Amino acid sequence: MAEIQPAVKKETVHVAGITLAGSCVMFFCFWLLHRFYPGSVPFDMRVIVSGLLGSAVAVSNFFFMGLTVQKIVSGGSEDQAMKHMKASYRFRTLTQLLWVVLAVALPFLNGAAGIIPLFFPSFGIKLLGMLGMINAKPNS
Repeated sequence: MAEIQPAVKKETVHVAGITLAGSCVMFFCFWLLHRFYPGSVPFDMRVIVSGLLGSAVAVSNFFFMGLTVQKIVSGGSEDQAMKHMKASYRFRTLTQLLWVVLAVALPFLNGAAGIIPLFFPSFGIKLLGMLGMINAKPNS
């Protein structure tokens, strides 16, 4: 296996930070809602565990996408690259779908707290882009 490129490591760390920050906000929202609606909104270990596992799934998804892009950029035909990207996308989507099913079905998890972190990487990257904290460089 090839060495992980520094850009993949760096961006995965950024996404992990974004996801962790989003999870902390989510935990705070669960706690706050639980204070006002204790019978409707739980705040217990199920919420914490589900949020952390959901965050791990979200960051792993981004990391494996980065590895796929790294492999495609390193060489090969365009047709082979397209096949590899599609296979990676299917695998990552199925992994997230499996996580969603487990988060909802398993009694020791909280479905909402497990699913919400899956949106944090995309939301965080878009937010940082809008704030000008990420400089997107157009293709030349």
